[in-house]
Amino acid sequence: MTATGPDGAASGVGSVGLAVLANRFEGIVRAMRNTVIRTGRSGVINTARDFSCCVLTKDDEFLAMAESLPIHLISGPDMMAKSMKELHPEFRRGDAFLHNSPYHGNSHAADHAIIVPVFDGTGQHRFTVLVKAHMADCGNSQPTTYFAAARDVYEEGAPIFPCVLVQRDYADIEDIIRMCRLRIRAPDQWWGDHLALVGAARVGERRIVELGEEVGWDTLQAYTASWLDYSEQRMIAAIRRLPSGRTSVSTTHDPYPGVPDGVRIAVTLAVDPDGAQIEVDLRDNPDCQPCGLNLTEPCAITAAVTGIFNSIDHTVPANAGSFRRITILLRENCVVGIPRHPTSCSAATTNLSDRLANAVQRAMTQLGSEIGLAEIGCTNPLSGAVISGSDPRAAGAPFVNQLILSLASGAGGPFVDGWLGGGSIGNGGQVLQDSVEVDELKHPITIVAQHIIPDTEGAGRNRGGPSNYVEYGPVNCELVVMYASDGTVFPPNGARGGLAGSRAQQYIRGIDGALGEPLPSYGTIVVKPGETIVSVSCGGGGYEPPSGREPERVLHDVAEGWITTERAKDVYRVVVSADEVDAAATAALRDIG
Repeated sequence: MTATGPDGAASGVGSVGLAVLANRFEGIVRAMRNTVIRTGRSGVINTARDFSCCVLTKDDEFLAMAESLPIHLISGPDMMAKSMKELHPEFRRGDAFLHNSPYHGNSHAADHAIIVPVFDGTGQHRFTVLVKAHMADCGNSQPTTYFAAARDVYEEGAPIFPCVLVQRDYADIEDIIRMCRLRIRAPDQWWGDHLALVGAARVGERRIVELGEEVGWDTLQAYTASWLDYSEQRMIAAIRRLPSGRTSVSTTHDPYPGVPDGVRIAVTLAVDPDGAQIEVDLRDNPDCQPCGLNLTEPCAITAAVTGIFNSIDHTVPANAGSFRRITILLRENCVVGIPRHPTSCSAATTNLSDRLANAVQRAMTQLGSEIGLAEIGCTNPLSGAVISGSDPRAAGAPFVNQLILSLASGAGGPFVDGWLGGGSIGNGGQVLQDSVEVDELKHPITIVAQHIIPDTEGAGRNRGGPSNYVEYGPVNCELVVMYASDGTVFPPNGARGGLAGSRAQQYIRGIDGALGEPLPSYGTIVVKPGETIVSVSCGGGGYEPPSGREPERVLHDVAEGWITTERAKDVYRVVVSADEVDAAATAALRDIG
């Protein structure tokens, strides 16, 4: 397979070999993912697919992922693999490690990761595989995996495993298993998910060994170096097509316990096309706050990098090679920086990380046209709450799970409208929406309604997606609903003259059918039989002024029920009559503006 590499130098694998092996590694990651999908126990994993898999080099460089969540992998696996070496200098074949420590490279305590080192036939460490999944319950003191009101990690309550050995010689270490089963509210569900992660990691290990024996370990070594170098070159080319400049933006998260005025996040972004570098400075932000919104170091890095990748050539491979051209400046004890123990980072993968990624991609829009995005709808509305209780269908057995029903919508950009299934920047569209039937089979709940709400999009030449309406409630039991939302006070911003998306709203509908008073962004609700939860997510921000949207596209939106004729006229300055655009009236209206 020796030939000339993409940069013209002898790489040992050649251009064709590079493409073939890149796909082989992605195939390995897909085999790992398929294992989790088919064997996971909880709905948030096997239905919504809130998990990720990846392969790292022996030097802890992020090499390959496939259909995984950016917030899980862009930064963090490298730090976690380093922790394995630092904490276990004599790791060996057959070992597996459980890692969920937010202070040692993990995203947040609810994401359990299994790390397995891969060895060749001579006992030399060659690669590391990692599988990470959001647990339905992680043992927090309250039945939620997003304990945003926790003042510190002690109040948060989840057991922390800083790269703890859970298998030796391919056999479980039962002490760890017993500890987890005693702290998890639905232990059999957790155990099934844990086995799925371990099984997926072992599949990745076995497939890499087979590949190494097939093509030769030296060839794989040459491939990793060439692939990362190639990816860096692709990033260099992408950055050199960007305008030069420096800009600062800010965005504000809703008020929460511990942060009564909300959390304002500032981003300073600089693009240097000549040096092919992008720098994001996050140091001018508040210190860590007495709540669970603080970002872990990998989540702060990942959110910033995700905002950049959302704004550039989408064909650039996301790996350690392309990341070389991005610098993220952090400081210790910063709410979007490097937290110190015992700071709580319970909601690190969602709320502020989405705000940060939104700010970065919106900052990119200020550098020039045709780059960046407006802000995606804010994360975790009540349709994404953690529910728990006692199931009357199973003799009162406890249940707990995170719902992933219709979430917030995507943002408008230079070329397209916002994606209805945007959900969360950190998920990258990879988390699936729950099946209504599966949710109702697994839990004593009923999903009353799911639909979009007209006239809630962030209007623009390219509009954001509309808000989603979801209503659900318990069946013959009380339902505990814990949620940590955003966007009720501060909606997602538009970009380059586009309008903001609509605000989130949440209510309880009483037994009499009447809506109660609006609920705040964060809370714990006990829903009684006959009552329902009403969740209205944010709409996505719009891109460029709505008066620039083509009348035919506005007509299409009216026909599809996304907007009304009144909004078409008042906001987009398009007159729709009898299912047609009134060209003369529209021209007159737009001339006025």
